[in-house]
Amino acid sequence: MPDPSQRARTAPTGEEAVRGLLLVALGYGVVSCADASVKWVLPEIGPAAAMIWRGLVGASMVVILARGRGLRPVNRRLLALRSLLHTGVSTAWYVAWTLGVPLAASYAVASAAPLLMTLLAIPLLGEKVGWRRWLSTGVGFCGVLFMLQPGGELWRWESAMLLGATAVMALTRIWTRVLARTDTPAAIAFWLMVAHVPVGLLLLPFPAMWLPGGGPPPLLPSLFGVLALLAFGMANGIAHMLFARGFGLAPVAAIAPFEYTPLLWGIMLGAAIWGEVPAWTTLGGAAIVISAGLYNLHRERVRRAQERAVAARPVPAAAE
Repeated sequence: MPDPSQRARTAPTGEEAVRGLLLVALGYGVVSCADASVKWVLPEIGPAAAMIWRGLVGASMVVILARGRGLRPVNRRLLALRSLLHTGVSTAWYVAWTLGVPLAASYAVASAAPLLMTLLAIPLLGEKVGWRRWLSTGVGFCGVLFMLQPGGELWRWESAMLLGATAVMALTRIWTRVLARTDTPAAIAFWLMVAHVPVGLLLLPFPAMWLPGGGPPPLLPSLFGVLALLAFGMANGIAHMLFARGFGLAPVAAIAPFEYTPLLWGIMLGAAIWGEVPAWTTLGGAAIVISAGLYNLHRERVRRAQERAVAARPVPAAAE
């Protein structure tokens, strides 16, 4: 007989699912502010050093929040693979921001993640997708192509890099839910942060990971740079603990729309800090992608309601 606590973790109640959604929404707000902090300081330290700072400060923050408990990994292989893949996602975004990609524009590319999560949930979580969701997902990817059209704001090689990183990020989101069945939120967040340190050290010798104007990063940035990096690392540790807990409580289909909230944060933070205003092609394409993702959510709710209705039907008595 399965353990009751395990059943609770794999089949959360409605109240737990709502709490999970609130945790995820808060996590996206926190991580968006963290991204703004590191984008602001990247010209001073470069991508590789940002990785190291994120790992050291973020892991320390997780240890403090978890009081040193629950850090031992259970599903070690998947946890290690997810953490290493996520360092690639971080690297892609830091390089893109170093090369001048606006915050909101990078988030617009990332808005394709919920569509990819819908597709990846089929083989990884055994979820079913009907023809309507396939069609809306196809429309959503047309929105991605609209954003990446020639002559647009995102017609640059960095966008292809970000799109590939978005696919990897969608996979790690799915794996977060899988890991939540065996590992604690503290372990999931801690080992992700830790993985950034050796990867950042390995990237340090490469000139592409240095400062935008060339040259290795300084051993210690300015006072404001240090403060920004501390805020960046702490916010990442907090956000990924929120994600790990939230993804374990709420269904992927319900969480997916919250992937779009960083775009709103990116527009506000980009305008306030750097005076960035997204191009109409970026916003138009993002609107198509978001509409497709929200329709997928609607179809998922309809399907769940139909399944509950079928399950609630009385079983006919056997003929005597």
